Amino acid sequence: MRAQERSHWSPRRVDALVTVAVMALGVIDSWVKPSSGLLTGLPTPVIAAASGAVGATLWWRRRRPDLVAALVIVAYVVTFTPVALAVAMYTIGTVHRRPRILAAYTAAGFAAGVLGLRGGLPDAGVREAAYSLALILGPLAVGYVVAVRRDLTAATQARVADLEREHLVLDERARAEERAAIAREMHDVVGHRVSNMVLAAGALEVGPAAGHPDVVRTAELIRSDGRQALEELREILGVLSVGHPVHWAPTAPQPDVAQLPGIVAHATERGQSVQLEVNGHPETLSSPVQRAVHRIVQESLTNAAKHAPGARVRVDVDCRSDGVHVSVGSGAPAGRPTADLPSGGHGLVGLAERVELLGGTLTAGPHGDGFLVSAFIPHRRGVS
Repeated sequence: MRAQERSHWSPRRVDALVTVAVMALGVIDSWVKPSSGLLTGLPTPVIAAASGAVGATLWWRRRRPDLVAALVIVAYVVTFTPVALAVAMYTIGTVHRRPRILAAYTAAGFAAGVLGLRGGLPDAGVREAAYSLALILGPLAVGYVVAVRRDLTAATQARVADLEREHLVLDERARAEERAAIAREMHDVVGHRVSNMVLAAGALEVGPAAGHPDVVRTAELIRSDGRQALEELREILGVLSVGHPVHWAPTAPQPDVAQLPGIVAHATERGQSVQLEVNGHPETLSSPVQRAVHRIVQESLTNAAKHAPGARVRVDVDCRSDGVHVSVGSGAPAGRPTADLPSGGHGLVGLAERVELLGGTLTAGPHGDGFLVSAFIPHRRGVS
């Protein structure tokens, strides 16, 4: 609504209204009372037409302010059009800032007023001269003050915009430093622990228990999970450090829907019972959406392994016309959860934030005898 009001009072419309109003006043003034200019002896229609023509020149006052002001000053001697002269002087005050130029226009307008008064009123005195000077200085001063105030407002707004940009830069710098500190802490603590886990699993494979196939297989799974955790940790550290993903291993495939069978196979090797069904065309999904689907399934299977050991898990990924629907539901657990597994509860929160950034929704909670994670992510074409 406000934008429409501004467009209604655009500069061109204001100029049109001012021009029409000054023309009408000039014509009416010429018909109502005798002219006070040098052309007093001419017929009234001629004077009225000249006054209307002087008012019409104000249409170009913004584009040619000096030319319009000169024409109005010259015509003022002939037609005595005070309103047109006031508008022209106001425009000059909004355009020029140099005192010499403003003084020159004041002198020219005052001289034209004195000539016009002496031609129409030979006995004109100090009062009439003061009126003529006020007719010049008043609008000129008002225009100058309006222009200066406008300049100060623009300079203040520009300064505020600069301060806001500077604040954003400082805020982003502080966030970057905080992310870098978090990345260093994670590297020193989590990275060290996971690396020790991978090394311990490798030692277990070649140690005294290497003759037991189950031990070797378990150690291989631990080592594989540890290496994948290190790769993902490095990717997260890259995001924290510089604000965008850093590819530590350019040859490593990015998480996508095509890797879901591998996740399910890995979970099955760990003893989970998982059924996967993918419908539609997941290859048409954008990379961020595919990564989100991959993380949802991965985190849900991990949670099911920790909190519902032995439960049957069903994973459904349905690619529809409106987006992708993901559902990971687990049944009643067959055993007790492992007590020594840490659970901070941040995995599902992070997944919900990731999905919300993509314009989708994620819900998680008890469902029957088990637990259900359900998500919907709309299509985001052209996003990589």
